[in-house]
Amino acid sequence: MDEYMSRAGVWGLICPGSPEEVARARRWARDVLREHPRVDDVVLVVSELGTNALTHTVGDALRVMLTVTEGRVTVAVTDSGGTPVGPKVTEATEEAIHGRGLSIVMALANRLAVTGDEAGRTVIAELPC
Repeated sequence: MDEYMSRAGVWGLICPGSPEEVARARRWARDVLREHPRVDDVVLVVSELGTNALTHTVGDALRVMLTVTEGRVTVAVTDSGGTPVGPKVTEATEEAIHGRGLSIVMALANRLAVTGDEAGRTVIAELPC
């Protein structure tokens, strides 16, 4: 039977756009990837991208997709749109309480991409295994 099984997998979650749903997305990602060596990093990426998606858009829904293949975990978070400008990396001051999310994601991922427009954007982070 193992010859028909794949190590690849794709999982998706759609949540209402409330802040407590980011915690739900983190728990879900941990449950899905509980045995994966990058589970902690994936949970952090889901948290950062999910928080950004709800903070910087109209926030009525949050979509998270995890894709696992040989050598890579991809996290894609889609927001509800509503803003004309997409996410960008900023330099936060030491005193700032915001502005480090994408920098953290970039430190963990070997690729970061943003697609979409003000109708909805998807931020994709690829983490090597």
